[in-house]
Amino acid sequence: MCALDKREMVGTELTERERQVLEAVVRTYVDTAEPAGSRTVSRSFDLGVSAATVRNTMSDLEEKGYLFHPHTSAGRIPTDIAYRFFVDRLMEPLAPSPQERADLERELVGAGSSAVERLVVHATRALSLISHELGVAVAPRLEDAVLEKLELIKVSSAKVILVATIGGGVVRTVYVDLPVEVPTETLVRVTVAMNERLAGQSLTEIRRTLPQRLRDSVSDEHGAELINIFVQSGAELFDLGSLARSQLLLGPASVLAGQPEFESGEQLKNLISLTEEKDLLAHAVGNRDHRGRLKITIGEENDVSMLSDFTLVTAEYSVGDLKGVIGVIGPTRMPYEKVVTIVDYTSSLVTRILAT
Repeated sequence: MCALDKREMVGTELTERERQVLEAVVRTYVDTAEPAGSRTVSRSFDLGVSAATVRNTMSDLEEKGYLFHPHTSAGRIPTDIAYRFFVDRLMEPLAPSPQERADLERELVGAGSSAVERLVVHATRALSLISHELGVAVAPRLEDAVLEKLELIKVSSAKVILVATIGGGVVRTVYVDLPVEVPTETLVRVTVAMNERLAGQSLTEIRRTLPQRLRDSVSDEHGAELINIFVQSGAELFDLGSLARSQLLLGPASVLAGQPEFESGEQLKNLISLTEEKDLLAHAVGNRDHRGRLKITIGEENDVSMLSDFTLVTAEYSVGDLKGVIGVIGPTRMPYEKVVTIVDYTSSLVTRILAT
């Protein structure tokens, strides 16, 4: 059964007692990282029933797929659908403390808003340290972004850098190899011509109409040759949205390495392997459909198999009309009530700073 089908079933067959016991097991396991036994649950939570009744209820929840019974323990561990039920039906989000808010604001305000990437790097790091999960972010999607201006900077006799400033203050650079040396004055003329013809257009529109827009834009031989290079390579040079999606930002992984899930060598190896798959993570994070809300995917709900043991909590931040994604990756045993509000507050803070 796929993750979507499981999610549609979550909670449909649970009695009130089963809900109470499930919540107790989830909270116990999140707090202790140890399988929850019936005696521990009955002592720690005022459920109004005996330990034997709790044990029987836990057995029922295991049969329904909400709990897992490790062979080496008498206690139970929540499954992915147990966490999903907890997130959707039971959790009570905890607002960030005044100290957590102050720490986030100090880190982000100190970064300044002149460069989007710099601010988001600081936000990702702060999010990691405060949530104790692995902070993750991707740059805004640029497919429909509007080009503000272009600069051509000569770095050698056969290479220039194309610097594109996009709406919202996002800057992207692309190296361009030249078959012949182009005089500096030619670069100036070509820069002026390209800005006259391309500035104010979306990247999608530029890729679609580049040959027509740059036709007869300069008359001298060197300039025409350089323009022809841009025309021939336009689809690649101006695919800046694809470039942005590959730029994944990660916080310090050490915050996860200290958690019980990663005490064994194999689990820590899996975590390191995950952080090395940056293109895969950039795709997984950057292509999430938030629909204006916080998004939480748990274990096998994630589309990427390497994330099947992790929870991904993300929200969008805005840069003008553009949107990026920021959030955290952590084990499914996550303090959801705290993490979701910290991620939400951080995304809102990034948006607010970028808007000033």
